Order: sequence, then structure tokens, then C-alpha cells
Amino acid sequence: MPEIELRWLSEADEHQRTEIHAVVHDVVAAGGAVGYHSPPTRDRISAWLDDVLKQAANGDAAFTTALVDGTIRAIGLWRRGSTAVFRHRVEIQQIMAHPSARGLGLGRLVVEGLVENARSQGFEIAMLGVRGNNHGAIELYENVGFRECGRMPNAIAVGEERWDDVWMYLPLGYPEGTVLNGSNPGGLGSSPRRRT
Repeated sequence: MPEIELRWLSEADEHQRTEIHAVVHDVVAAGGAVGYHSPPTRDRISAWLDDVLKQAANGDAAFTTALVDGTIRAIGLWRRGSTAVFRHRVEIQQIMAHPSARGLGLGRLVVEGLVENARSQGFEIAMLGVRGNNHGAIELYENVGFRECGRMPNAIAVGEERWDDVWMYLPLGYPEGTVLNGSNPGGLGSSPRRRT
């Protein structure tokens, strides 16, 4: 049985960057639905990683890796909402496991780790987007507790093909005294329905 561990990164050395690039490159080359049309270069992934780790240093992101026998074989991150009204929630992004490590439960390990990390920091909601044809990922997210909250038909473009953009969410807990209004009328930003 391989030794598997989750490790949080606040910086990445050249060896880690090479392993992270290998995960992203090989997932995309195998047809993974992770946001790239073609396998990205190492420089592109290194620049992306610099941005993520800078956000992590500011408390606006967290980046984790899953190691199998000491080698990075899966990654994932969350980013905090960027505007004042969304700062209480995180978006989980870039969940991927190297094709050679499929079946080890790394995707679930990474997602559960990100959820618990966000919850422990006081975030209230985790959300994510997933391509509509990625049924395995949708099932994984549902098993962790995420529920679909929206679907934009044919909004993801891959060459000439179009796929649904599925949005999912997971409540992480609300501070005591929080008033959950949902879609109730009234309050700041409210407007009456227009009847035609």
C-alpha cells in the first residue's frame, strides 16, 4: 500500500514546481477537464503557482498537494471571494490527480482537505464549478456534501464542442447571530418584482 499524505504549500521549490507541472500537464494531455485546451508549459504553471502562493500568504487562498510515496500526484486549491460581499466564501479550483495515481482516492482527499481547511478558517460557504460531462467529479463532490445550485447550458467551450457549466456549493457553517434571508424581499439591495 502506498504512503499517501496531504501537504499544504506556502512556497514551492524547483522540484515541487516540476512535480506540480507534471500533474497538470499529464492530466490535460489525458483529456482532463481542468481549464486548459492543451498541456500548459512549465513556465505558465510556475507563474500560476506564484500567483496562488502569493494569495495564500495573504490569507486569500490555500494550496494543497497529495503525495504518493513522496511524489506530488494530486493538487487543489481554494480562493477567497474577491469582493466585500463574497469574502465569507471560497471557490475550490484545480482539483486534479495524475493519471498514474487514479483510484487511490486522492481527489477526495484533496477536496475534503480543502473543505476542512476553509471551515477551520471561518469561511461560511465553499463553491466550485465543474464541466457538465465530468460525471465522476460531480459524484465525488456530491459524496463530500456539495449540491448543485446552478447550471449554465453549453457555457464551456472546448474547440467546437460546448458543455454545461455546473455550479455546486457546500455550507461550512455560519457565525452565531447570522440572519439567513435567502431570497426574501426587503433589506439593502432589494427591489420589487416587475409585473408585466
